[in-house]
Amino acid sequence: MREADYIIIGAGSAGAAVAARLSEDPRSAVLLLEAGGPDSDSTIHVPARFSDLFHSEVDWDYETVPQPGLNGRREYVPRGKVYGGTSSINAMVYQRGHPSDYDGWAEKGNNGWTYRDVLPWFKKMQHQERGESQHHGIGGPINVADLQDPNPLSRAFVAGALELGYAPRADFNAGEQEGFGLYQVTQKRGQRHSSAVGYLRAALQRPNFSALPYAQATRLCMDGERCSGVEFWHEGQRKTARARREVIVCGGAINSPQLLLLSGIGSAAQLARHSIPVVADLPGVGQGLTDHMQVPVAYHCNAPISLVGKNAPEQQRLYEKERVGMLTSNLGEAGGFLRLDPHSSAPELQYHFGPDWFIRHGFDPPPGHGFTILAGLVGTKSAGKLELASADPFAAPLIDFDCLSHDDDVRVLLAGVKLARQIAGASAFDAYRGDEFLPGAQVIADAELIHFIREFATTIYHPACTCKMGDDRLAVVDERLRVHGMEGLRVADASIMPRIINANTNAPCIMIGEKAADMIREDNRR
Repeated sequence: MREADYIIIGAGSAGAAVAARLSEDPRSAVLLLEAGGPDSDSTIHVPARFSDLFHSEVDWDYETVPQPGLNGRREYVPRGKVYGGTSSINAMVYQRGHPSDYDGWAEKGNNGWTYRDVLPWFKKMQHQERGESQHHGIGGPINVADLQDPNPLSRAFVAGALELGYAPRADFNAGEQEGFGLYQVTQKRGQRHSSAVGYLRAALQRPNFSALPYAQATRLCMDGERCSGVEFWHEGQRKTARARREVIVCGGAINSPQLLLLSGIGSAAQLARHSIPVVADLPGVGQGLTDHMQVPVAYHCNAPISLVGKNAPEQQRLYEKERVGMLTSNLGEAGGFLRLDPHSSAPELQYHFGPDWFIRHGFDPPPGHGFTILAGLVGTKSAGKLELASADPFAAPLIDFDCLSHDDDVRVLLAGVKLARQIAGASAFDAYRGDEFLPGAQVIADAELIHFIREFATTIYHPACTCKMGDDRLAVVDERLRVHGMEGLRVADASIMPRIINANTNAPCIMIGEKAADMIREDNRR
């Protein structure tokens, strides 16, 4: 039996941060369990190759139950199964979300979670290549950079938005979001800078830290109301590790609630259906599952400059020798935020611009060069749930976002599609714009556009809120991320968000991990 002071389950965006920070204390033994393996596949580190990792061995490769709001479709849900978790297979966009998101968390009784409260951890996690400022830090584990070699189409997108009168935005993480610009990315010298690169590479050199790959947690071990360790499957055997102090679950919004449920922590009624003994009746486990949604507005490109050409030998040479060229692209190079409702505390609409085809996850592109404006719903009001399919820990859970069940979400995407067409029609695109591929010039009426949205909308790969923080009936963890009614057990990842933030979730997950590590150390000094 393995033994450590702290056991962290999941080596993703938050888990890598928690584990690495706790291991900075040489008096603490830290064990990290990861269901996937090391981030040794070279494809992981080449930014423009990230969609090649979909449906691969480093992807949990989930899908939803049929979604009525998507015309009955099942929706693909990629999740990283590798060191770095989804930060090893994502689009590397560095966003924090609007400050009011965090203030809203605090208003729900979660003291210490206002934007002002969490800003020090955002700065601590970051090395901002632009330099230190009121909003940004230097010297942190995660490198934040401007794009090495932005595509001319991305610059045209920003110019087109400004042509329509929208504001320029050079920094989306300095308190204000509204406007358009090029995105910053978690890269360093043209390579992906995941939480595995930023946190685990240093931690693995410490004698008090050990990481066990291909070790899938199957059940938390309980000693009364105390979590004493974890059962996991490794090398074809069921094994156990004991935690002298705490177990921190960092599996993300899908795997964290699944593990809690498998361990008897969740709705007593759901647990009874699977003959799982109840350890803690917490009906909120798995509830409130939320994601952002996006819909593609895509055009043929008249110039051979899109990322369709990224596989050319010349691009490989540029990348290998100079770390420039198309392979440094994150595929979502530019974007912007808009507030549609003047009474909304934060923008509800976010754009990602791709100088490439990105339709239905990029699986079925049309021939030739193209570009895609992705209109994104980030003020999501639709929420679903995650439940067990069975008591088998290796069975995928039932994932239900209840996509586009709220009329306001459809309204936001409809407005987003119409504005995307306006931006594409700006003179900045005149040299590049070919025929509209999607929705297609003949699709004009609102009813037709809504049908198109339901046919082509996908999630933006930001699941959250399934182990939410708070003190109400459906809350799973308290403001210090301790599971209600349990001792020695915390959850730290996107699942603890009381409400999903209105932007890309990777940086907030790392912030949650950083803050969790400090709270754990503080609580264990008492």
